[in-house]
Amino acid sequence: MINALLVAVSEASLRSHLREDLPLVILGSIIAAAGAAAVVVHLSRWESRERVLLWLGLFAGPYGVRLLTNTLPFQLAFGEPQRFWPFVSRLVDLATIVPALLLFEVFYGKGLRSSIRWLIRAYLVFATIAFATIVIRNRPDLLPAAGIGTVFLLPAILLLGLLMGYKPPQAQDQGVLFLGLLALFLSFAHDRIASARLFDWRANVEPYGLFVLVCCLGYAATRRVFANERQLASLGEEMREATRIQSLILPRRIPETGSLHVAVRYAPMTAVAGDFYDFLEVRPGCLGIVVADVVGHGVSAALVASMVKVAVSSHMGVGAEPGKVIAGLNSTLCRTARGQYATAVYVFLDEAKRTGYYSAAGHPPLLLWHRATRTLTKLDETGLLLGVRPIEEYAQTEFRLETGDRLLVYTDGMVEAANSRDEAFGEFRLDEFITTYQHLPAEQFAERLLNEVLAWAANARTSTQADDITIVVIDIDSTREQTAFYRRKI
Repeated sequence: MINALLVAVSEASLRSHLREDLPLVILGSIIAAAGAAAVVVHLSRWESRERVLLWLGLFAGPYGVRLLTNTLPFQLAFGEPQRFWPFVSRLVDLATIVPALLLFEVFYGKGLRSSIRWLIRAYLVFATIAFATIVIRNRPDLLPAAGIGTVFLLPAILLLGLLMGYKPPQAQDQGVLFLGLLALFLSFAHDRIASARLFDWRANVEPYGLFVLVCCLGYAATRRVFANERQLASLGEEMREATRIQSLILPRRIPETGSLHVAVRYAPMTAVAGDFYDFLEVRPGCLGIVVADVVGHGVSAALVASMVKVAVSSHMGVGAEPGKVIAGLNSTLCRTARGQYATAVYVFLDEAKRTGYYSAAGHPPLLLWHRATRTLTKLDETGLLLGVRPIEEYAQTEFRLETGDRLLVYTDGMVEAANSRDEAFGEFRLDEFITTYQHLPAEQFAERLLNEVLAWAANARTSTQADDITIVVIDIDSTREQTAFYRRKI
């Protein structure tokens, strides 16, 4: 009879413990899964500087696992914890306070005079000493529950900040986040005080507080994701529109003249670019060519390039005088876009006189290939970058043109393209390319040169293009001769 009674009591006690621990098993599983998911999502978007999901995962994941292992169903299923487990449990208990404080710092800020950051540093020192003491003394229950000090220090810091006028940064769904943090803090404080046995309280409320925080953070994170998606969609639409508008500022056709044969290749680094080129048909038999490279990339550089387009059009009247065109571009840029800089070159070609004139502002040199003598001339006279000083004079340099000559105008993105060994394509390889493929007509030459540069850059550590590339090739009265020579080479 006594044995039967004891068995009945044991079974009743077991069922009672199972019923009590079942909610904790469910909570522990949810919290651990949520923590793991938060870390995975954070790692999938590593470039983001936002660390909310990381700190949440590092706090919730280990906490959920520790909560599960302390329940009776888990112990019945997997056996009693090994002797070392109490030490692991205390380590997790001590360590999870750090990401919890860092998570709080994300929403509250660093506090008055970086008080939150100082609290984190002080706790790290305490946690290190505490765990070392526990291991040395072989007493996992030697010290009170972790974080008991923060229960009193954190409210004191918040109250001091409030009295001293500290204002936390504004955040979306701040009220919801505050509710979750308050629920966690109150439940955390309750259980830490209960663990210290200061009052006759039972320490089993904290998991519910953490669950409330996870729900609040999930709600806020979901709303933030949807808001970011809407913002990204809007930005994508704006970028497509910016790309369309920029395509309109580039020439729609390449000018056709009697003895000048022009080919252009344009490879922007991103959807919008800071490189720009245009042609001015100043008068019959004369052609003006402008190539500019705005310092920087993306939308801001593209906007400045649009300004250069407007400025070029407004200087049509002095299109035969490159020095005045470049000076006008510089004046416009200094006046309308202060702090923005660009390199530029303007070339004026006179077919009848077989003469060219150019003026440059910090731009890479023009390359003139003389087919008759098989020599390459660098036209490297240049002046100050555009946008530095509003009143600046730019020299104008003359050069001669002969039948079969080829003029190459480009931006520095071509010669600076680097491979995986950080070796630039460079001027030497460009000179060799011009010599090797001088027999190709302008179109085939420009196409092959661009492909060569892009293939060189494709061997870099990143697959993305490092800079915008613009190539303008002008052949002087050589179409028939070069085409026949090109066919013979094939």
